[in-house]
Amino acid sequence: MEIKVNFLDNLRLEAKFDDFTVVTDQPIRYKGDGSAPSPFDYFLASSALCAAYFVKVYCVARDIPTENIRLSQNNIVDPENRYNQIFKIQVELPEDLSDKDRQGILRSIERCTVKKVVQTGPEFQIETVENLDEDAQALLMAEPEEGQSTWIEGKDLPLEQTIANMTGMLAELGMKVEIASWRNIVPHVWSLHIRDAASPMCFTNGKGSTKESALCSALGEFIERLSCNFFYNDQFFGEEIASSEFVHYPCEKWFKPGPNDELPKGILDDYCLEIFDPDGELQGSHLIDTNSGNVERGIVALPFVRQSDGEVIYFPSNLIENLYLSNGMSAGNTLAEAQVQCLSEIFERGVKRQILEQELALPDVPEEVLAKYPDIVEGVKALEAQGFPVLVKDASLGGQFPVACVTLMNPKTGGVFASFGAHPSFEVAIERSLTELMQGRSFEGLNDFMPPTFNSLAVTEPNNFVEHFIDSSGLVSWRFFSARPDVEFVEWDFSGSNDEEAATLFGILEEMGKEAYMMVHEDLGAPVCRILVPGYSEVYPVEDLVWDNTNMALDYREDILNLHRLDDDRLADLLERLEESQIDEHMDIITLIGIEFDENTVWGQLTILELKLMLHLALGQHEEALDRVEMFLQYNDNTVERGLYYQAVRAVLEITLDDELMLDDFLYNLRRMFGDETMDSVVNAVSGELRFPGLTPTSMALEGLEKHQRLIESYKKLHARRAQLAKAKG
Repeated sequence: MEIKVNFLDNLRLEAKFDDFTVVTDQPIRYKGDGSAPSPFDYFLASSALCAAYFVKVYCVARDIPTENIRLSQNNIVDPENRYNQIFKIQVELPEDLSDKDRQGILRSIERCTVKKVVQTGPEFQIETVENLDEDAQALLMAEPEEGQSTWIEGKDLPLEQTIANMTGMLAELGMKVEIASWRNIVPHVWSLHIRDAASPMCFTNGKGSTKESALCSALGEFIERLSCNFFYNDQFFGEEIASSEFVHYPCEKWFKPGPNDELPKGILDDYCLEIFDPDGELQGSHLIDTNSGNVERGIVALPFVRQSDGEVIYFPSNLIENLYLSNGMSAGNTLAEAQVQCLSEIFERGVKRQILEQELALPDVPEEVLAKYPDIVEGVKALEAQGFPVLVKDASLGGQFPVACVTLMNPKTGGVFASFGAHPSFEVAIERSLTELMQGRSFEGLNDFMPPTFNSLAVTEPNNFVEHFIDSSGLVSWRFFSARPDVEFVEWDFSGSNDEEAATLFGILEEMGKEAYMMVHEDLGAPVCRILVPGYSEVYPVEDLVWDNTNMALDYREDILNLHRLDDDRLADLLERLEESQIDEHMDIITLIGIEFDENTVWGQLTILELKLMLHLALGQHEEALDRVEMFLQYNDNTVERGLYYQAVRAVLEITLDDELMLDDFLYNLRRMFGDETMDSVVNAVSGELRFPGLTPTSMALEGLEKHQRLIESYKKLHARRAQLAKAKG
């Protein structure tokens, strides 16, 4: 994690990281003002808080109340050496707590991350740099030993060289990538989480049988998501980029809808139009992209090559971001390597969807076959030793597809997790299924999965597949666990060179009667491909282009960002449009308008329901506001502070609407209940003197929205690189 420090007045310091700001000071006796804890005080507190966190996690998992648990920490200083200290953590537990849970809580404290880092002894490296913002050296692993060379199946270069190449590309781009966490709780199963230190919203996860292969996976995913603009899906790029020579790529083209909003000539082909517009309802306005929101400019489309004949077909950027998410994108040392990875993932998700929706029972991989892969067997046995039965399945549907499945059952919760993996090599496909299963997860994290069901409608519901795509947390049918498989086991093998494997995988799509379209990006220095298979590789249903398109943001973004500047007529118009839209009131404003607000602010927690509530208050519509307050309090998953605020709003509204009650008669005790600051805000909000309490003013210029500004700055690095390369090509 990158922590940037600013020097304030006197000895006060300000540390900024992620969406948080921490201020420190020194005691008056050390010439400070005593206005905040010292840096060392924060260090001491972090240890106690970390210990308490692990106690809380243990108790929540076992439904143990924490009201009567108390924890404290004292540091005992050696008088002869003040750097030699004892951190004494004491925990007071209820008398009726079992001995088992007492020991469990003590063991949970032993897991404290701060404690383990201190005990291990971190290494400090101190250096000067010319410019902190331009020092883009990746904050990753140490350099490998000279001459070390590790080859794994599917890679056209050794892992060490691949890692060095990709970190070099990111450094050249000016991105400082850091490792946020590692996981290795099962033998031969590694995963990690990496992110852009300056813009943590740009992150990826990697997995592999070794730490190097997991890092390689994470970096590859980071490169592919940069190249395909996935980090910035649905986000507003700002007015500067929206009006620049190009918005996404120099090779993009813009198309104007017809006079009656018809789809313009030149986008898609007849094959795609039959899939994306089967009922003739798709209009040009549906395809205006969310990122620029530039309605006057028209539809921005990207060139994809149709694999059957090499013809270039233009796909609207809006269509891609609405339907495909990250499905069908990959980076590689060579284009063929990237194609194999990309197509493997498409088959993994397509076959998974078919199996889940048709509620198929898969054959087990026989023990004698599994025994050929001892590292996989060791990982499976480690999970089973923890009490999780594991099923290793052949998901090739009779040898048609290069897909495997590892399914975990959790007898503690009744939940199951079906993890799929794909690759032309049978071994690699199983390995990917296993590493995907444990990617970023602790043993406690395996308690979060849903139990199986015989409810076919719930399993086949489109959103269930979306849940499976995002984090595999969707429902699985009990029929999947039948001992009588619907297809026979096949010990398949599609492997060869990467060129041969890519040709084989494209051939499978051709046999299925599917067209594939590919766009290749090489602007970062590594070949990245994005492959679309219309009618097969979509994550969301094509109806979303008409009925749930992300560019609904264009109807509301400008007005919401300018709330504080709108007069009553425009506020009433905004409210009316929100009412008529039938958008889910529990959708957050971040999702609605494509702006990354700080989640620790009112903006960051704001939903459409609360926005409507605020609009009613601003317009003096007290009865409607009270109805919204009741709904907010009934379904509130906002902060405790915000819930109390609206309890106070409800009380003041009820008093205001009752002709027999006077607010002054209640203010004294309302202030005692909710505090002067809250009541001043509530009274002024209900009277109309204060509009949109808690929402800091901003505009389409995005002033004050630091989190979104960091995201745009991240994208500007890419945009500038693409502009530079385009200029060099002439």
